Order: sequence, then structure tokens, then C-alpha cells
Amino acid sequence: MSSEQQTQPSEEEMRAAYEAELNRITSAEMIIQTAVSLINIGGRRLGLTPSSSDGDPAAAGPGGERDLEQVRDAIDGASALMPILERRMPGELGPLRDAIAQLQVAYAREAQSSASTSTPSTSTSTSSTSQAKPAKAPEGPAEADRQPGPGPAQASGRLWVPGR
Repeated sequence: MSSEQQTQPSEEEMRAAYEAELNRITSAEMIIQTAVSLINIGGRRLGLTPSSSDGDPAAAGPGGERDLEQVRDAIDGASALMPILERRMPGELGPLRDAIAQLQVAYAREAQSSASTSTPSTSTSTSSTSQAKPAKAPEGPAEADRQPGPGPAQASGRLWVPGR
């Protein structure tokens, strides 16, 4: 057992190594690593990369299901980091831009195929309610002043209003 204790770093050694890494790495390098990690997670959740545990590309997320919400978040997160990276290292971002674009295209295809398999009555009812709201719009402000309850957009749950 003494040989195992010697090969395991102590807490102080681990802390010193972590601090040395923090002194070495730049914020731009950390942002690039984060963007690459987000792209990899998005690709995995979309089923573009096989998981290392079983090699099954269909097992995209936890439970083996694709998770389009996580993919969208990963795309948005990586895209949000791009302006910072462009300011710091504009000439080196071509591969990262390409990877984000490929993930966006794959996400759009998957989202479109998922939307086409949903029931048409759901999309029809959504569009009919959105058409009915503008017809009532001129009366809306006067009614909202008289009634203390939430308006139609708030009642539908589609609009978040701070403090309510």
C-alpha cells in the first residue's frame, strides 16, 4: 500500500498543480476550451458522435434520447463566446466557426424532422390563437388598466414579466 500512497498526489500537491495551471492558462484559452466542449456536448446530444461507453450513436443523451434543448443551449453558448474570441484571436477561429455552423445545420434538420412528426392540430391551434390576439389588441390596454389579472400573453405562459 505504501507504493500507492506515493503515487497518489497529496492535497497540497494537487492544489499547487491547479494553481500552476491557473497561472499558465489565459482567459482566451479557457474560452476556446469551453466553446469546444459545448460543441462536443451538442454533437453528442444530437447523436453525431458515438458515446464512448457503448459506441451506439443513437444513445445521444442521458437515457439514450436526443435532447434538442441541450443542443440549442450548446449552440447558443458557443456562439455567444465567439465575439470575445474574435476580439482576442480573429485569425484562428475558422475551424470553430465551421463546427458551430455544422452543428446548427444538423440541429435545424433534427428540429425540422421532429416538428414534422408532431401533430398538425397543435401548430394550427397555436397559429389561430396568435391570429386572434392582434384582433383584440386595440382594446387590450384599456382592459388591462381596468382588470388586475394577467393579460392574454401572460396567461398563456409565453411571456415572462418580472415581478409577476
